[in-house]
Amino acid sequence: MEVTRTLARWLVNADSRDVPKEARREGVRSIVNWLGCAVGAARHEAVERALAALLPFAGPRQASVLGRTEKTDILHAALMNGITSHVFDFDDTHLPTIIHPSGPVASALFALAEYRPVSGAELLHAFILGVEAECRIGNAVYPDHYDRGWHITGTAGVFGAAAGAGRLLGLTEQQMTWALGIAGTQSSGFREMFGTHCKSFHPGRAAENGLMSALLAAQNFTSSNQVLEAPRGFANVMSTKQDYARITDGLGESYEVTLNSYKPFACGIVIHPAIDACVQLKREHGLSGDEVERVELIVAPLVLELTGKRTPQTGLEGKFSVYHSTAAALIFGAAGEKQYSDECVRSSRVVALRDRIQAVIDPKKRDDEVLARVTLKDGRVLEKYVEHAIGSRERPMTEADLSEKFHGLVDDILGAEQSSRLLDAAWSLEFLTDAAGICRLATPRSDTERLPLRA
Repeated sequence: MEVTRTLARWLVNADSRDVPKEARREGVRSIVNWLGCAVGAARHEAVERALAALLPFAGPRQASVLGRTEKTDILHAALMNGITSHVFDFDDTHLPTIIHPSGPVASALFALAEYRPVSGAELLHAFILGVEAECRIGNAVYPDHYDRGWHITGTAGVFGAAAGAGRLLGLTEQQMTWALGIAGTQSSGFREMFGTHCKSFHPGRAAENGLMSALLAAQNFTSSNQVLEAPRGFANVMSTKQDYARITDGLGESYEVTLNSYKPFACGIVIHPAIDACVQLKREHGLSGDEVERVELIVAPLVLELTGKRTPQTGLEGKFSVYHSTAAALIFGAAGEKQYSDECVRSSRVVALRDRIQAVIDPKKRDDEVLARVTLKDGRVLEKYVEHAIGSRERPMTEADLSEKFHGLVDDILGAEQSSRLLDAAWSLEFLTDAAGICRLATPRSDTERLPLRA
């Protein structure tokens, strides 16, 4: 069984004209969402510390750190933009595997595009192929791989970055096979790191390592030809499940990017149904949080496994606390990045309500449903059942929703006018003659020239 080579052959020969309109649309939506997250988090402390540590050792000023004035070599740019795009935990999610697919792939491709010019259409096609590779590989090992403790965005994402970058570099079938092998030997990321800076380091490193893999393969740097399926390769070493048909069957007939979803809330996606329920209850009954005696959440098992932090102390930890998230939702009616600041997590008002929230596991509950029961101090009991949270495939965010989210993230970094121009360019990606124009527009400056982006 030639799993790796079959995938590599398809990646090299896939024709952009065969990609259906739905997949191209979702690819653009994914990049718009990724771009907003990456620019919006440009000043996060994780980024500041990573830049302080690594810029002294970086190479020539080849590519942008989005949302900042610094430029660096393309490998460090891929790393930094992968970190920024994920550190808010506000990025996209491939629901069948809970991979965050855009961070590794888009961060690698836009860095490469600043060094080796490509059109927006070429970049979009490479992005769709990269997402296809990482998500199909994720499908082959999920959930066992994830249950063993691997952070699948990092471990599978490196393959997607290598595949997409390899496509832009014009790799041959053999070189693409090697690129996947070089990527596989760098596959890593532990779930133990959730709630720390290292969680966002995973997609950043996947972007950097995937791009490096493609660059090495372009110079005929060799690897195993069977990294995915070999007895000592990725799937057998890192998972108890191996379903290789999920990688090779139906290539080009369906596209995993069409299964992507986008977050209205800046936290772990399994909390979204509970937040959605509490936001609805607040709006419907005019709750402030002070009148709440107790809250009971009936949730799926994965909710407490991933987000059961009872006493978070930092904003990053709060993103993995169903207790903090629902308390914030009841008090503020929102769960954006402001509700995951260190100050909000430590707020006495939030902590007091958080301590009155209980989460109870129902093994029959799906990951995307919840029953929230709020008991008020006057004895009234309010209930809200959410079958599918907003942002799910069943209740997707619209283009208008994504644009509003983008402005909420980017306006404070670039200003409203430049933010609007950047957003317009991102929505028009397929028609750009130079995809790197996106990166130039994502650089803060007051005198940004009007760049000729369209074909």
